[in-house]
Amino acid sequence: MNFRLLSRMLGVICLLFAVTMLFSLPWAHPVLGWRAQLETRPQAFEWAGFRGLLTSCLVSLVCGCVFTWYGRPAKGQKLFRKEAMATVGLSWMLATLLGALPFVLSGTRHPDGSPISFVDALFESQSGFSTTGATILGELENPVLVPHCILFWRCSTHFLGGLGIVVLLVALLGQGASGKAMMRAEITGPTKDSSYSRMQKTAGVFASIYVLLNLLLAMTYWWLGMSVFDALCHAFSTMATGGFSTYNASLGHFDSPWIDYVTVLFMVLAGSNFGLLLLVSTGRVDRLLKDVEFQVYICIIVVVTAAIVTFGLWSHDFENFFGALRYALFQVVSVLTTTGYGTQDFDRWNNFGRGVLLLIMFVGGCAGSTSGGMKVIRHVMFVKILRHELELTYRPHVVRPLRIGDQIIEDINIRKHILVYVGLVSAIFAFSWLLLITVEPDTQWNAQPQVVGAENQLDHKLLDCASAVIATLHNVGPGLGVVGPTANYAGFSPWSKLWFVFLMMLGRLELFSILVLFIPAFWRKL
Repeated sequence: MNFRLLSRMLGVICLLFAVTMLFSLPWAHPVLGWRAQLETRPQAFEWAGFRGLLTSCLVSLVCGCVFTWYGRPAKGQKLFRKEAMATVGLSWMLATLLGALPFVLSGTRHPDGSPISFVDALFESQSGFSTTGATILGELENPVLVPHCILFWRCSTHFLGGLGIVVLLVALLGQGASGKAMMRAEITGPTKDSSYSRMQKTAGVFASIYVLLNLLLAMTYWWLGMSVFDALCHAFSTMATGGFSTYNASLGHFDSPWIDYVTVLFMVLAGSNFGLLLLVSTGRVDRLLKDVEFQVYICIIVVVTAAIVTFGLWSHDFENFFGALRYALFQVVSVLTTTGYGTQDFDRWNNFGRGVLLLIMFVGGCAGSTSGGMKVIRHVMFVKILRHELELTYRPHVVRPLRIGDQIIEDINIRKHILVYVGLVSAIFAFSWLLLITVEPDTQWNAQPQVVGAENQLDHKLLDCASAVIATLHNVGPGLGVVGPTANYAGFSPWSKLWFVFLMMLGRLELFSILVLFIPAFWRKL
């Protein structure tokens, strides 16, 4: 392992963070921090938030200079696969630490007035960068507890994490041949072009589409009545499929059908393959419509929405058809794309609706998108592999290629990757679930009000812990019960929160780029 080269790369990451924190500073001013939807605006300059951000910026700058100075002998050296994977994994850990500083140093507080702990800040930071959207903050509308500039930084972590910190680094600065290795480790999805020139071009294209869609959505939100502050924050959260909001009720605060439907459209785009969106922008819409993953993606949205609307009207969860369509469609797209916004408390829906939402948390969006989850294409390939293996039990000599649309997947390593990935996700989920129900005390569930269909509140601990693991591992954010759309993760113990931080990082980097860091042989010199 070339530690000096690794240090140089991490130094660049720190310097990048120092620059990005500066963009949150102006929002400490009362005029810029104004939110049109609130009855009052900040009355004074938010010095606590300003100082917290400025100090964090200086810390990032110092760390960047130290790392870069130590790695100066490695300038111009080639970055091999091990160093690239280490850069990706360690950069996300470093981002979590640096991103947590503004929350702590600004004195951000819980609703009861107590300052958040460093573990809470780590949780909020990782939730932002991994675009999970889970939170421990309970009162977002009080600038005394959570300054506006900190809210902007909170949503900015979504923007940075949307396509991946390293992907943005490659796109903006270029890293030579190392860009190929880092892009391999961080772009989501099982299939990636191995061409270096293609990788470099992909990074730039992804970043360009991402920024343009953010600007377009922010302007649309502003046109629909949001303040500039709210429009930017919610655009960052939507296009990153993150889900952070500036209001306790999330987008439900605005109670606007137009905002809901616009958000649905952009969440669908954010959950789609950005490479296909580029082809659409050049007029090749047929490529998008013929793509198997996109077809299945849209099919899931339509079928699940129709099912929830039908059962919801039957069980009187909704007042009328149009209301049912609006809320069901929004929530299905929000959960499937792992955005995690809420316009209604879906935890009060019937068991079928809640169960279906829990299931599609496993799915996620398309490969090459900003969404989390296992990705639609992996599910498509897994079903085809499973069907082939079942066929071999009664036709052992059949030779049938793995076909995705018009493409034949001949690489046996891709089949192996799919099976290993599914098995590993299942194992991590099972272990995390058992760990959580073992270490978490029952007091949180005893204190909760009765939930729909519950005879004994403790009976919901198993389901709530399972949904919390699913929601963090697959970067969804809200789950069911104590982590539902109207609740948060503040009630969990510090150890559980640290485990959630680990799960969110695992999910965002699709397991391997993080797990490999815990193999001792990975760090040895050859």
